[in-house]
Amino acid sequence: MKQNVYTVAQINSYIKNMFSQDYMLRSVFVKGEISNCKYHSSGHIYFTLKDAKGVIACVMFAGNRTGLSFRLEEGQMVVVGGTIDVYERDGKYQLYAKQITLDGAGVLYEKFDRMKRKLEEMGMFAPEYKQPIPGYIRTLGVVTAPTGAAVRDIINIATRRNPYIQIILYPAIVQGDQAAASIINGIRALEQLGVDVMIVGRGGGSIEDLWAFNEEAVAQAVFDCSVPVISAVGHETDTTITDFVADLRAPTPSAAAELAVYDFAQLMEKLAAYSNTLNHAVQVQIRKQQNRLENQKLQLRYLSPVNQIQQKRTYTMDLEGRLSGLMAGVLTHHHHRLALYAEKLKGLSPLEKLSQGYAYVESAGHRVINDVNAVKPEDMVRIYVKNGTIQAEVKEIDEVRYGEGADA
Repeated sequence: MKQNVYTVAQINSYIKNMFSQDYMLRSVFVKGEISNCKYHSSGHIYFTLKDAKGVIACVMFAGNRTGLSFRLEEGQMVVVGGTIDVYERDGKYQLYAKQITLDGAGVLYEKFDRMKRKLEEMGMFAPEYKQPIPGYIRTLGVVTAPTGAAVRDIINIATRRNPYIQIILYPAIVQGDQAAASIINGIRALEQLGVDVMIVGRGGGSIEDLWAFNEEAVAQAVFDCSVPVISAVGHETDTTITDFVADLRAPTPSAAAELAVYDFAQLMEKLAAYSNTLNHAVQVQIRKQQNRLENQKLQLRYLSPVNQIQQKRTYTMDLEGRLSGLMAGVLTHHHHRLALYAEKLKGLSPLEKLSQGYAYVESAGHRVINDVNAVKPEDMVRIYVKNGTIQAEVKEIDEVRYGEGADA
């Protein structure tokens, strides 16, 4: 009996044909863990899908990458949808992936990414909608579980930083089906009470534990809240939708308390420093104004009417003294001159001559007779002597020449 002998290519082609005719393998979903993942420069992705009992080679061509919303990484649990077929050249079958989704927690991460993109497109993360956190507050609202490390940390740190702070706690359910509604009620209740700042959060946990803070309704309540909201969900590495919507994100509940409550001791130190600076500035201004006042007092004293009158009076008295001195000098000078003139006049005075034995002769017509030819006998004349007058009649006239004429 003659045996049929086939080539390798024929066998591979036959097997490929069998795979092609199996409709179940044309559209199959396989769950497993990503391994040996490689992103090729051509855009294709090669990886292995494995579980506890087996492995299967997989490839996602560049044209099908629209069905992938995240980056494949080692160890991810995924559900791969596609076709199982044979690569004829190598005689190996593999899963040709058309879509890949995360499995379990991965589904939540994918849902988280979709929600984040949606709310970001709606503008709920925009910085212009963020409210500033007040620097100094009196009332702090807290929406969190009534027990646990988160609420204790918030209370301890807030009261340590400011012993006068009033903390209003809304005991919310922060995990499970009722958590979202409870958190929303807490936000609205504290908003109605008019707290200055609100902390919304809880301690750390898995993505399932923190999922209430990824709900769209909770994000909307935070966005709509008129009171500034600080999100404090989980640990520093945990991130929720509430973190993006809140006015401020704190990495931990402890950090949220530090961001919300100003350190009272630091405030007192700053106020003391301001007080010292202000006192020094005031003292400097007082001294400056005192010096200015003294200068103005001196100016006023110099420019005042009383001072002007006093100066003018002093000046007048000085002028008066100078005038008196000048007048006294002038009078003395004129007294001297008058004395000289008096002496000269005395020497020229007829009375002085009369006192010396001379006489003064006057005609009846009161004309001076200093020539014998001015009278004739029987004329009446008046003779003035030192102690009176003499009436006389001219009896005789004798002409006599004195001086040069007489000697001649």
